[in-house]
Amino acid sequence: MFPAPAIRKVYEGVASRHEMYALFNRHAQAPFDDDRIAGTRCIGEWFEISEADHDHMFEILPPLFYRGDMFAMREFLAASVTSVFFALRIDDRTRWFHSYCDLGDRPSLDRMRSEIIARESRPVRAMSRQEKLDHIWSITGPDYRGYADARFPADLRNRQIVLVYRAAQGKIWKLLDNLTAEEIASKLPVQFRQLTETAAA
Repeated sequence: MFPAPAIRKVYEGVASRHEMYALFNRHAQAPFDDDRIAGTRCIGEWFEISEADHDHMFEILPPLFYRGDMFAMREFLAASVTSVFFALRIDDRTRWFHSYCDLGDRPSLDRMRSEIIARESRPVRAMSRQEKLDHIWSITGPDYRGYADARFPADLRNRQIVLVYRAAQGKIWKLLDNLTAEEIASKLPVQFRQLTETAAA
């Protein structure tokens, strides 16, 4: 089984509408196993969007519920997991976010809000190693990312993999979690390569 991940930022910066829809589908290649059916891979993921896209999503369908600074989409991604959108006041300005929450765990909505505010209120811009890996996965095209299959040992199956280039071996598939600092830097947009690395919030 895929381990249930914690609340985490999966894209650095404000996603454009095209990027937002791509982020909705960042696990589209995942195997149809119990984790995908339950939405486990998506629970806890969040990223920033524009006000226009926040409002656009609000107008697509009547929300499942609307509560102050958040609303939930009526269509579920899987089981009790759906998109929850936030309009949050951070450092005296309003910003907009998309997240995946399990509505079967009602306190998860308030935890998500608190985690986003805490993460985005940091005085120094930084990215944890996990955030860098998630950003790489988010911006990598489907031809260059996938999930470990029969070419990998059984205990590594269904974990995220990406193509990397090694001078001696050419292009090879490698577990996303096992990328070296140099490989991470080479795959990140140049403006993020020098950000301070911190422990995940």
